[in-house]
Amino acid sequence: MSSLNNFYSTTVDTQTLNPPQRLLMGPGPINADPRVLRAMSAQLIGQYDPAMTGFMNETMARYREVFKTQNQWTMLIDGTSRAGIEAVLISILRPGDKVLVPIMGRFGHLLTEIAQRAQAEVHTIEVPWGEVFKPEQIEDAIKKVQPRVLAMVQGDTSTTMNQPLGDIGEICQRHDVLFYCDATASIVGNELPVDEWKLDALSVGLQKCLGGPSGSAPITLSDKCVDWIRTRKKVEAGIRTEAHKDGVEPFIRSNYFDLGMIMDYWGEERLNHHTEATSMLFCASECARIVLEEGVDNVVARHKLHGDAMLAGVQALGLKVFGDISNKMNNVVGVYIPDEVDGDQVRGQMLTDFGIEIGTSFGPLHGKIWRIGTMGYNARKDAVLQTLACLEACLHANGYKGPKGEAVIAALAHYSQASPISVS
Repeated sequence: MSSLNNFYSTTVDTQTLNPPQRLLMGPGPINADPRVLRAMSAQLIGQYDPAMTGFMNETMARYREVFKTQNQWTMLIDGTSRAGIEAVLISILRPGDKVLVPIMGRFGHLLTEIAQRAQAEVHTIEVPWGEVFKPEQIEDAIKKVQPRVLAMVQGDTSTTMNQPLGDIGEICQRHDVLFYCDATASIVGNELPVDEWKLDALSVGLQKCLGGPSGSAPITLSDKCVDWIRTRKKVEAGIRTEAHKDGVEPFIRSNYFDLGMIMDYWGEERLNHHTEATSMLFCASECARIVLEEGVDNVVARHKLHGDAMLAGVQALGLKVFGDISNKMNNVVGVYIPDEVDGDQVRGQMLTDFGIEIGTSFGPLHGKIWRIGTMGYNARKDAVLQTLACLEACLHANGYKGPKGEAVIAALAHYSQASPISVS
């Protein structure tokens, strides 16, 4: 027995990683597409290998198509979606610059904090959680504040709302304001044509509708935005030459998130800034390739199809949907937790007994609503039906008195009436 114990003690630290199998149907992250996981396992190559720099160029081209933009500077920030947000805001905001942040949920507050850390003069306007802004509200605030930058979120998963943006870019152009949007949770799940809507800067993440893991943040910058960033150009000692000329103070305060230096790395000069996260480059590029293979508009339509089926199912269960449904994101729905059940207990049973995860919420909605996602690889019929069947079973197992046997039937009815774009 003693020798057996010694055997186990010497092998316990070498166990193979084996996470539990889960169906992630919350507000993100979601299960990565298997093709993305395979791409991430490819062997590394050197950062200046022509195959590597060529692949970087190819990835830039793919994301131009995903974003529907002609912007030259469409690239990746190595880090989670928050890294993309911080890179944009720290690079376009000087200390003392005015920025207007319309807040409709948790992530508007995040933009506010990052802008404050950039030492900008931050102005905010707010609507209650579950609502969105009208264009005239934003224009009135721009006239009053006269900001250099408007920073806002398109899809805020904390409230499940999708902010209409079609008129905002034109408003910003009329008032000479740079328009930045965080579309981490909404890109390719909801319409977002960058050039048509006149965005100056956009940052996103992979872990929602793009079907990948968190860890890379695709961004795109307009020429106007790039020109502004270049005025603050600084090349670090050790790699600069006599040909490099610094811009005008104040320089961008972050080295890692200096978009001027990152553009030099992704551009023809290939000026060293960091070692590209090769596996995440492969991952992000494959996410874009899969979207383009299906077609951007088809991917948005698929998210709407399955999101609407989920909505029909939860409504058939007798659950009250949170917020303004007419402005709900295609890829996530918020539902009020029935008074007679313990929300955490229902979620816990779904996870432990069925292996399905749905989300709770933050701030004023914590403990009041569940958030159920249909995103990326999980925006498909079987995942929707499994989640609805599981939710119904767990609700009734925990004392819910609402309808029985209706959720899956309602979702199936929705699918039978829908256009046959991607019901599988």
